[in-house]
Amino acid sequence: MKLKIVWPGKTRNRSLKELQDAYLQKINKLERCELIETKEARGLTERSEKRILAIEASGLEKHIKDDYIICLLDKGKEMNSEEFAHFLEEKGSNSTRCMTFSHELTRIVLLEQIYRSLTINHGRQYAK
Repeated sequence: MKLKIVWPGKTRNRSLKELQDAYLQKINKLERCELIETKEARGLTERSEKRILAIEASGLEKHIKDDYIICLLDKGKEMNSEEFAHFLEEKGSNSTRCMTFSHELTRIVLLEQIYRSLTINHGRQYAK
């Protein structure tokens, strides 16, 4: 399986970037994983939501072909670690609880869940 993670903008917080890189290293030891950071809409207010979505979507679309797409949404389906591991095993990769996180922190949660799921699928012990 090859994982491709595409998100708008770079992780600016240095500590979160270090965590992000650490999880990407761990994930790549189990499965190939490519991270693509696309153009982020900048300088617009939240009132310009449609314009922001259009700008960011155009950057994301360039990297999506016939891939299976998982989008992080606050109204998305929730999965625990075992369900997500099973999902990854079947689909060849999202899970946050009913909470609100910054985009950068959500990236770390996503990477942690991918890593946890892959360790389960590879029969490795993962500390809970």
